[in-house]
Amino acid sequence: MTTGTTDGGELAAVQAALAAEHAAVYGYGVVGGRIGAGRRAEAQSAYDAHRARRDALSRTVRDLGGKPRAAAAGYELPFPVPDATAAAHLAAELEDRLAAVYADLVRACAGARRKEAAGALREAAVRSVRWRGGGVAFPGLVERAAAPAPSGSAGASSGAL
Repeated sequence: MTTGTTDGGELAAVQAALAAEHAAVYGYGVVGGRIGAGRRAEAQSAYDAHRARRDALSRTVRDLGGKPRAAAAGYELPFPVPDATAAAHLAAELEDRLAAVYADLVRACAGARRKEAAGALREAAVRSVRWRGGGVAFPGLVERAAAPAPSGSAGASSGAL
């Protein structure tokens, strides 16, 4: 187990969180284009939060002596998003994936970075519940056997959400 020192494990975990936030910003762009008017403000708020986290993680990577990973030109969506229902499902999926990445970051860091990662994990779990309408027992620990297989893909192909 990583002890939270500024070794390659911590930098790798921060880079992974940065990559996940890049994907979330892209994904929320899709969500915002398909979500109904009643949830548009919620989508905008999540989009803004993920942009802020992305920017903070870029600074953290530099503080750790690394070069922040750039966002991909586009990302492959896990399933088609033709309507508001699918957009809400995508938002929940994005938050679930972020929770998993932040759980890894909590394990890799110590001190203030661990506290920040735990806060990001909590926020992702709360947003997931809001989008899905229900929660999971341990946010960030994906139950792969219960996860539905994607029914197809849509979008650009430089990265995966």
